[in-house]
Amino acid sequence: TLIASAGAVLAVAAGLILFALNDQIVFFQSPTDIAAKSVPEGSRIRLGGLVEDGTVVKGDHGEVRFSVTDTEASVPVIFIGLLPDLFREGQGVVAEGVMEPDGVFHADKVLAKHDENYMPKEVAEALKDKGVWQGEEKAN
Repeated sequence: TLIASAGAVLAVAAGLILFALNDQIVFFQSPTDIAAKSVPEGSRIRLGGLVEDGTVVKGDHGEVRFSVTDTEASVPVIFIGLLPDLFREGQGVVAEGVMEPDGVFHADKVLAKHDENYMPKEVAEALKDKGVWQGEEKAN
């Protein structure tokens, strides 16, 4: 009885911890993933890929519009704020934010990497699958 009670208490504690962390968990998506399945409105996700060439447009009050691509699909992104120094077209990027019903991703955080070797594992694998990976092969 004591062991069953302790197991039940641990199960309830684990359930409560997972429920509390549910709002803090942010899932990674590639542009192809977003195009293939609908992302629930208002859910926080990480969008990863390459900044599409010719899409960076800087507007008023620190607004920047660009597209993230994995060479198969692209997602338009709006970000208000200061971009990382390493942000540029053709470079790997991970944007965290919310996908709006109009199909535009509203990012509140943008991370740019100087080399694909330092990308999140999921982004690197997605780029390898698309044949645009420039990590270890580029160094050789």
